[in-house]
Amino acid sequence: MNELKQHCIQSLKKQPSDALALGVIDFNKNTFQSFQIEKLNNKIIDSTDEIFFDLASLTKPLTNSCGAFTRLDSLSSEMSLLLNHKSSLPAWGLLGKNSWKEQLFSYKIEESNTVYSDFGALRFMLEFNKLGDDLHEVAKEIWDEKIIFWTDLSVDHRTLQNGFVNSKANFWNVHDPNAYNIKDKTSHAGLFGSVEGVCKTLLNFDQKLNLLNRMSSELEKKHERFVLGWDTVSDPLNTLAGNGCGDRVFGHLGFTGTSIWIDPVKKLGHVLLTNSTKLHWYDKGELNKLRRSLGEFIWEDLPL
Repeated sequence: MNELKQHCIQSLKKQPSDALALGVIDFNKNTFQSFQIEKLNNKIIDSTDEIFFDLASLTKPLTNSCGAFTRLDSLSSEMSLLLNHKSSLPAWGLLGKNSWKEQLFSYKIEESNTVYSDFGALRFMLEFNKLGDDLHEVAKEIWDEKIIFWTDLSVDHRTLQNGFVNSKANFWNVHDPNAYNIKDKTSHAGLFGSVEGVCKTLLNFDQKLNLLNRMSSELEKKHERFVLGWDTVSDPLNTLAGNGCGDRVFGHLGFTGTSIWIDPVKKLGHVLLTNSTKLHWYDKGELNKLRRSLGEFIWEDLPL
């Protein structure tokens, strides 16, 4: 962990992010190790206050996939298409504050090629809720207490700047424009969490819903990009999960500079949290170099 920490310190110096948190999970032992660092007066220091990062699209597996794992026998074929981004719904667009549900229900669900879709993720939530249970209440049974929906944040939660709202630095508000506009529970974005909270949640997900074994089994027989709501690795030699990772590695990326990757064979996982969208969205070159190098080191013990 110290070697990883020193590597992250050097990377953070080159990034627009204010802070970085890394957790490494051992699913065999049901434990994790983590650290959190930040910039202060041009120096990198250990954070003393726990930071709640905007998890962005990590919200999708932590809500939709979490819910799906509790209802695998009752998911309709249409819900499976929505969960795995093959429903033909548009990838993105601005939704009306009061009409977003009607807009999402207006689309016909038809099998299509994979198109990563925020609209599909939101429609899955609406379809799940029609089964009789609230998706977020179901997911909360798995979440650690340090996973929280953004509308429940308070000044007691330390957050970081992610972009701007009405020309003012954005703190305590979600970065995603649709989640911000809707101001209701959403499943495509909206969760905030600390690295401890995310690591504990993933351990809970595995302990209570058999995450790793189920995903390993599905990945052994399927060759789709998205499986049970999780992203997978198409090219193990060229992936943000880290070159040379196993062919059953799965995870997800978040727009704000977050990621989760898990190897169900080696029973290892890692969580990276940053606020790379502090000032703009496009400067992720150094972040992506870090994502790859972390994976190579954790999976294969390759030099950093």
